[in-house]
Amino acid sequence: MQTVERGRRATFPSRRPLFYYITDRKQLADRPLLWCIRRAIGWGVDFVQIREKDLCDRSLYELTRKVVQAASGTHCKILVNGRADIALAAGANGVHLPSAGLLATNIRPWLPRGFLIGVSTHLRQEGVRAAAAGADYVLLGPVYPTESKLRYGPPLGLDYFQQACRTLPIPVLGLGGIRPKHVSQVLEAGAAGVAGIGLFQKDSDFRELSRMTRNQIARSSQWISENS
Repeated sequence: MQTVERGRRATFPSRRPLFYYITDRKQLADRPLLWCIRRAIGWGVDFVQIREKDLCDRSLYELTRKVVQAASGTHCKILVNGRADIALAAGANGVHLPSAGLLATNIRPWLPRGFLIGVSTHLRQEGVRAAAAGADYVLLGPVYPTESKLRYGPPLGLDYFQQACRTLPIPVLGLGGIRPKHVSQVLEAGAAGVAGIGLFQKDSDFRELSRMTRNQIARSSQWISENS
């Protein structure tokens, strides 16, 4: 029987910027979720986090299997929100944990080498804790106002976000209220990439984002940095 090497931190993708799609089928009016996921993968997203918390285990597993198959042969990594067991069973690349959930150090010993662990954070201190516990990356936000994050209080703002990016020792991806017009600002603040739901699911936002290539977005954020 093949021995699985466990307890090793994953190698996080080095390309920049990174694009991270978080799913929410309840926000889709007339598009099937798998159609949106395939569209995003075809465009070149680096991550898809399956965040469908209301699905039963079997349905979540079956959805994850389909998404893993859709990403086969691409660089896109598939993660499951909060369910390392489902992610492993379905052949996904990682799990994304809530800020108040288990620490990466609690589950890393049981996971195969290279399995990604991300953590949602809403304060710099939460990012520090996640990094110390062995997370591979954090999502930090909300950076901008967004109705879905009102329970976390006012948005962090770019100044706070920039300070956190400068001090955290692992990659930080901006989250919360990010529209295409904000992408360059978030990257210029030091983010490794941007994450969102509407950015990739909302047709108007996705069309605007897809008009620019990754290189154009990177050059735009570099120009802002050099001229600010």
